[in-house]
Amino acid sequence: MTCDVQITFDCADPAALAAFWAEALGYRLQDPPAGFELWERALEAMGVPPERRGDASAVIDPEGVRPRLFFQRVPEGKQVKNRVHLDVRAAPGLRGDERMAALEAEAERLVAHGATRLRRHEPAEPLEPGHLVMADPEGNEFCLD
Repeated sequence: MTCDVQITFDCADPAALAAFWAEALGYRLQDPPAGFELWERALEAMGVPPERRGDASAVIDPEGVRPRLFFQRVPEGKQVKNRVHLDVRAAPGLRGDERMAALEAEAERLVAHGATRLRRHEPAEPLEPGHLVMADPEGNEFCLD
């Protein structure tokens, strides 16, 4: 049996969070269904009331390999630390100063798009090559690894 995986984010602003993660991961917004040029028209045809049309958004990997990310509006805000988080592999195969410099450069790029830098974990070889803990615009933690 083959299973696909979708990662779902509960959030306050699906469009904004989808745009952030598309930028962070090199994804793109999912196209509207066939026959529709714009999501607004597709949602109207589906009978979705105007006040509910911003309740969800999704981004996809342009290569079709990595999982789809789905963002859904929920009424409550984030309460505690994530139990599951994404590791953004920004420096695979790199070690030491070269690795940390690559992670710092990626952190700077993502901060410009709304992320927050939380903390830096220095390399402690051989098992911990070092990483940065970040938060997306709604406070969901993720690591630059």
